[in-house]
Amino acid sequence: MEITTTQYKHCDLLKITGRIDSMTAPDLSKLIAEINEAGRFKLVVDMKDVDYISSSGLWVLINAQKTCKRYNRGEVILACVPPRIHSALDLAGFVPFFKFFDDVVAAVGNF
Repeated sequence: MEITTTQYKHCDLLKITGRIDSMTAPDLSKLIAEINEAGRFKLVVDMKDVDYISSSGLWVLINAQKTCKRYNRGEVILACVPPRIHSALDLAGFVPFFKFFDDVVAAVGNF
């Protein structure tokens, strides 16, 4: 898994490439925690190049959403989610917790 971060005026963009599984999910969690510790809670996660997400990856996203939404500070928005990843989120019952956008520009513009 590779993660590229870009900081914009209103939010941070995380572009994830590869697999989010039990080996790589802690790295994603640590990166999101570092962004939150810097006082930034508006995140857009570009998942266009994500091949696979495990339950540990799903929990990283849910925990990030809980942290970002606490005290109405921000939220996690998912962009360019592949159908397989979307169906995994749906199967786990996590779809209602996120906003989904088909393109990164619209997701970033939402903030």
